[in-house]
Amino acid sequence: MIKPLLAPLPAARDPRPAPRTAGPRLPAMNSEPVVQITGLVKRYGAKTAVNGLDLDVRAGAVTAVLGPNGAGKTTTVETCEGYRKPDAGTVRVLGLDPVADAAALRPRVGVMLQSGGVYSGARADEMLRHMARLYAHPLDVDALTERLGLGSCGRTTYRRLSGGQQQRLALAMAVVGRPELVFLDEPTAGLDPQARRATWELVRELRADGVSTVLTTHSMDEAEELADDVAVIDAGRVIAQGSPEALCRGGAENTLRFTGRPGLDLASLLKALPDGTAAAETPAGTYRITGEVDPQLLATVTSWCAQHGVMPSGISVERHTLEDVFLELTGKELRA
Repeated sequence: MIKPLLAPLPAARDPRPAPRTAGPRLPAMNSEPVVQITGLVKRYGAKTAVNGLDLDVRAGAVTAVLGPNGAGKTTTVETCEGYRKPDAGTVRVLGLDPVADAAALRPRVGVMLQSGGVYSGARADEMLRHMARLYAHPLDVDALTERLGLGSCGRTTYRRLSGGQQQRLALAMAVVGRPELVFLDEPTAGLDPQARRATWELVRELRADGVSTVLTTHSMDEAEELADDVAVIDAGRVIAQGSPEALCRGGAENTLRFTGRPGLDLASLLKALPDGTAAAETPAGTYRITGEVDPQLLATVTSWCAQHGVMPSGISVERHTLEDVFLELTGKELRA
């Protein structure tokens, strides 16, 4: 059982004078999206990276942004973080303009960049403590470094850290200020399985603490494991959005497979099945039924087999994964 990190920890004492009413800012838990993107366009010379993109991010949810290389997801997130200015459209983060209101947003938003953002000659512990001092009510730095496995490398300079240690330090810097909203760019890239699981647990605790999280990832199992909502971006637009369950249910049909003697009368089988169901034999003696696979359809198939003297074997129901849906939406070819 991993010790909870976020809510139970007392805030570190702030040496700076604070207003009498100061206290930890509570996450904005309301029906308004914490990120609202409408018609976003961003160009780099003649290349259009984002082309009229619309996206809402729910408060308190983990939203995974998926897309092939060059789809526009990094540009979109960097625009939300205030690092890039839109060429057209509007972006609002916690109700504010991320460029014009950067000073107001900075204490409320955590950002984990995939690379950079840290002085190469700074020691890991030194950098994290410096970041913590920028906030009125940071997390306990010692507990955070222990939790993310950074305790042994605290006096190591950033440039001498391994890639996985650099990733974990960037994650710690993003969350140490107790943000209301955090952007995580490929948070588990290059991590070993133990560090990856620890990162997943931290993201879950952020959500339990009311923190809204936007993460980009190429890992479909990570998105399925963590995300409440998934946005698939391709060619600079959101082409699908919803919960992983809804996307898997709506983006591809489920499949029932079984084996039997070759040459079954599929036309007769289809007459017994609901409209919209398809059946194929490929290869010989292996049958594939696609459609709304539910207990009734399974019972119908086995009943039909019994009536026609067929002993089915190897019956299996295949649920399409988020990776299946992603490939169907974006295509299977590699992008340059």
